[in-house]
Order: sequence, then structure tokens, then C-alpha cells
Amino acid sequence: MILPTLRQLRFLTALADELHFGRAADRCLVTQSTLSTGLKELEAILGAPVAERTKRSVMLTPLGAELAERARGVLTDVGEMVELARREAGILRGPLRLGSIPTIGPFLFPRLMPRLKRDYPELTLYLREELTEGLIDGLRAGRLDVILIALPFDIGDLASDSLFMDGYQLASERGHPLAGSTPVHGADLDEETLLLLERGHCLQRHALAAFPDSHARQDESFAATSLATLIAMVEEGIGITLLPQLVIDAGATRNANIALTPLEGAWPREVILAWRKSSARAEDFKVLAHILREERARLAG
Repeated sequence: MILPTLRQLRFLTALADELHFGRAADRCLVTQSTLSTGLKELEAILGAPVAERTKRSVMLTPLGAELAERARGVLTDVGEMVELARREAGILRGPLRLGSIPTIGPFLFPRLMPRLKRDYPELTLYLREELTEGLIDGLRAGRLDVILIALPFDIGDLASDSLFMDGYQLASERGHPLAGSTPVHGADLDEETLLLLERGHCLQRHALAAFPDSHARQDESFAATSLATLIAMVEEGIGITLLPQLVIDAGATRNANIALTPLEGAWPREVILAWRKSSARAEDFKVLAHILREERARLAG
């Protein structure tokens, strides 16, 4: 009996995720013709089509959709077999796919990478930034090995290691009435309108929940796609926002003409490292968590 190859199964799951041959090929680091040929070979082995192709769209057949889900499990299991073998060879060796939300990764990765390169030269780290939902989906599907996210967020049955609590400061133009108040309380933000990241970013929800009893609300006329844009809007006097202490300690506001004011009693977000409980690299992730905690502490000075 001829069985599908792991490569063909990887092509199938990529197509299921992207529903586009070009994007699926890019994800698998092959040409579109190579991916198409591999899927046709898979269909020949199965004796049935896995996708319906037109000039404008791609849709999986019911069989293709079911096989794609099963293929994810196969690829995850095989990946963990390889991880187990690598684990026996030593800590933090071989490829490691680390995902992070955009409000954490850019501020810790520049500290993390030189240390890993120095202390673990046999580690090859692949970094990816996505929103929390995408990272958790990627972790469960085996596309990622470990993720850096912030709570509160429902992570289900994933294993995790808490890294640090990340508080906030109020960012405003220097002439704002709350600028320089030491400290600002939740009641001071009542009826204030906050500039926040667009919906989908967990920081948007976390900032609104920092003072559960406050009546502060989001400015619905504006939503930033990045923290850099948010800081620039505050600098121009368009509004005020809450910035995580990690972002401030990493120097993101160093050259911005804004006022930063401590917040009294704000609920912090909890930054964690999370992975599948079935992963054979749990010890690797605990070492990585320890390094991340140390680098965060160094940022704080």
C-alpha cells in the first residue's frame, strides 16, 4: 500500500488554512507548481479529490477537510517524536518556533536573541508575531512550539509558566490635566476616552479592564494598529492611553514628547509562556521562561 508522505500532508494542511495555492506554497517554502503537483499525487494515492479548484477560488472537499484535520494530528505527533529525540541530545537545540503577540515580542526579543545565540548556539529560533487567537490555534495545530502571550485569556488545557506581571502608566500630552498627578486612580479616568489598539489585540481588552470600576471608555473613532502609532497619536495631543510598563522600560517612549504618570491600583496583565502539554520539550520551555524572566528584570534596571 502506498501511503501519503508527510510533505503531502503538510501541503494539504497549508491549503486548508490558506484556501489559496500561492499563499499555501509560500507557507511551505515551495513553488506553487510543486505544491499543486504534491496535492495531485496525494489525490492519486487516495483515489479521490481533496480540493475543488476554479480560476478564482479553492474549496476543500468534505473528504479533504476531514483529512486535513487528521493530517494536523499526524504532523503534530511526528514533530513531537523528533522533539523527544532532540530533547535527549540536550537543552535548547535544533529548530524552535516561538510565537508572540505584538505588544510583547518586539520589546523582549532584542534582549533574548543575543543571549540565546551566545549560550545556545545549536538552537535555531523562528519567530512569529500574531494576535492571541492565532497563536493559540497555531500552537494546537503544531505550527508553533511555544507562545508568548498575556492573561487574562482562556488558554484551555495548555501548559504554561508565568513570567511577570506587567502594569501600566498613563500616557498623555504634557499639558493634560492628569499629567504629573502622582498617582492617577481609576476614578480619575471616569468619563475619559482612551485611545487603544484595534479590536483583536488582547491589550485593548486588558487596558479597558485595568480599572474594572472606572467608567473610562474607548475612543470609537480611532483604533491603532500598533503601539508606535498609539504613542504618536498621544504625542500629537489626540488623546490619552495606558501603556504597559514593559513597553516603557524597553525604551519605546524614550524620544516621545509625552507625559507618563503612574497608575494606582491598576490590574496588570500577566505575561506567560505556553505550550502543549503533550510536547516533549517542556524542559526547554522552562529554561526559556527563566531566561525571559531574567531579561525582563534587566530591562527594569
